[in-house]
Amino acid sequence: MKTIDNIDQVQSLLQGQGYVCGRALATVVFLSLRLGRPLFLEGEAGVGKTEIAKAIAAALGRRLIRLQCYEGLDASSAVYEWNFAAQMVAIRTAEASGGADRAALQAELFGPDYLVERPLLEAMRPDAAGPPVLLIDELDRTDEPFEAFLLEALSDFQVTIPEIGTIKAAEPPIVIVTSNRTREVHDALKRRCLYHWVDYPDFARELEIITARVPEASQNLSREIVSFVQRLRTEDLFKKPGVAETIDWAKCLLALDVLTLSPEVIADTLGAVLKYQDDIARLHGSEAARLLEDARAALAPA
Repeated sequence: MKTIDNIDQVQSLLQGQGYVCGRALATVVFLSLRLGRPLFLEGEAGVGKTEIAKAIAAALGRRLIRLQCYEGLDASSAVYEWNFAAQMVAIRTAEASGGADRAALQAELFGPDYLVERPLLEAMRPDAAGPPVLLIDELDRTDEPFEAFLLEALSDFQVTIPEIGTIKAAEPPIVIVTSNRTREVHDALKRRCLYHWVDYPDFARELEIITARVPEASQNLSREIVSFVQRLRTEDLFKKPGVAETIDWAKCLLALDVLTLSPEVIADTLGAVLKYQDDIARLHGSEAARLLEDARAALAPA
């Protein structure tokens, strides 16, 4: 089982998974692992919040358990449910055979064989490889009642199933909570966690990310892509492109055998980097040419 001894080791392990991060993020990851505290990551969509959970799981050789949040998510959906179809089949089989022991049947129906484990319960189970990484993704999409339930679950690392009882984690999972900040998450939950705002990277770090994730791209093309996307983020767009879009765009340009950016190439591939028609319409024609000129000017030696 891998152990983390220092911040440099965190950066090295994540780098080995193609995840490039700064010292500040590596520090909070190290502290989260060392202290056993949940890590709360906020930031715009596409800046790498979800990816860091995947990278940590892969780097440590742990299982990744993902709870994708959505409006209306409740405690039972996140913890467990009973396999009602299988329970009905068992009931009918018992009735057909006659003389079923009702108490024994009830105990069987609400036993492990009919229990469907959801992410929070899965994360409480022991694992030979070590505690899993529990990713609670986009918590801001849920409602406040679920947030209150989660607060309790993360405080004691245990869940209760009325028919079975309380199940407590022998070792707490590594918990990473993400939010795109579409609404404010309650302070009480944040206080249980170590917090970090994941921002858009600067030019040097984004270039390093592209080099790690799309190594086939030439250095010249990668520099042009990153410089152009950096200029895009300064525009008044409905949705600024994240690092995920930069990576997708680089892969698309490689698939088209593009060696250097041009206004025509940009116009043809904007759907890889911008996801709203109003934003795409703004960048057609002379506007894309202007941004490309600015991007190249920024790359020119002083």
